[in-house]
Amino acid sequence: MRKTLGRVLAIARKEVRQLLRDRLTFGMVFGIPVMQLLLFGYAINQDVRHLRAAVTDQAGTQSARILAADAEASQVVDIVARVDTGAELESLLRRGRVAVGILIPPDFEERAARGDRPAAQLLVDGSDPILVQAARGLLDLPLRDPQRAAPRAESPRAFEFRPFYNPERRSAVQIVPGLIGVILTMTMTLFTAVAIVRERERGNLELLITTPVRTPELMVGKILPYMAIGLIQVTLILIVGSFLFRVPIRGAIVDIYAAGLVFVIATLGLGLFISTLAQTQFQAFQLTFFSFLPQILLSGFMFPFDGMPRPAQLFAEIFPLTHFVRIIRGILLRGATLTDVFPQIWPLFAFFTASMALSVARFRKRLD
Repeated sequence: MRKTLGRVLAIARKEVRQLLRDRLTFGMVFGIPVMQLLLFGYAINQDVRHLRAAVTDQAGTQSARILAADAEASQVVDIVARVDTGAELESLLRRGRVAVGILIPPDFEERAARGDRPAAQLLVDGSDPILVQAARGLLDLPLRDPQRAAPRAESPRAFEFRPFYNPERRSAVQIVPGLIGVILTMTMTLFTAVAIVRERERGNLELLITTPVRTPELMVGKILPYMAIGLIQVTLILIVGSFLFRVPIRGAIVDIYAAGLVFVIATLGLGLFISTLAQTQFQAFQLTFFSFLPQILLSGFMFPFDGMPRPAQLFAEIFPLTHFVRIIRGILLRGATLTDVFPQIWPLFAFFTASMALSVARFRKRLD
């Protein structure tokens, strides 16, 4: 028994020494719990406030201005834009610039005086049911008398509630488009993360050393097959989502594939960069998971982006998935065009350029 215990302890000591030498694994022992604690405890917030909102005030009266001011004072919305027409308001919603629109019609005072119907309209991007629930907090706002600064007698509801793009508030309509980005992030990053490592472990890198292939050519050649695989996955998810979950496809199919292709090359660039950091395929798996966790939590796929603290939002803007979730929901659910979502597309090109430059700079076509 003593000899058995001695052999077990010897193996345990060997494993501890190996972990101490493997700085990547040792760092993740502490890094993953700390990252999860910070993300869930600090960045994830279901109590959504300060939704981006726009106002169309066609009445131009003091009561209308008071209503808009009361809506912002509630902290449910932050008014970031003012436009002249309802069409402009809907355009801002379609392009994803705002989540809430406040439309005050020309007959606002007449509606408020009659008291038989809501005096204004609240337009909400219903593609995220949590945002819809948060925006409903504005329905309790009363109409105030500008002379007495008090609620009107027998005041009607201030707002008529109009959820756009997902009036049934089905979760599948919100989840399935984001799943395109989540699945592509996981598969594309993982496939390319092990690409260079697999060449090294199998000894194929020795053959590449003797060829005239340059480093940029090797990197581009590695990602080309996976670009086609990524588009196949996009097609599969669209078919299943449309037929099984009845997810609407309001935008142009060509726009979906163009945006998907840009996102695929951005995630492939991340995978290649990870492959230059890892020494083994196991380390490539570890680093892929380490990069995937904050993306899925901070991108707006699972939790509302507007509910996160500002530092967490700025950090999330680094990741490709954050921008793609906005792009794909905009095209699929709101019928946006590539021009509408271009502010989210150029960061993907920037990310791919930076990740490829770092990958080429780190990779050396040699064995040591």
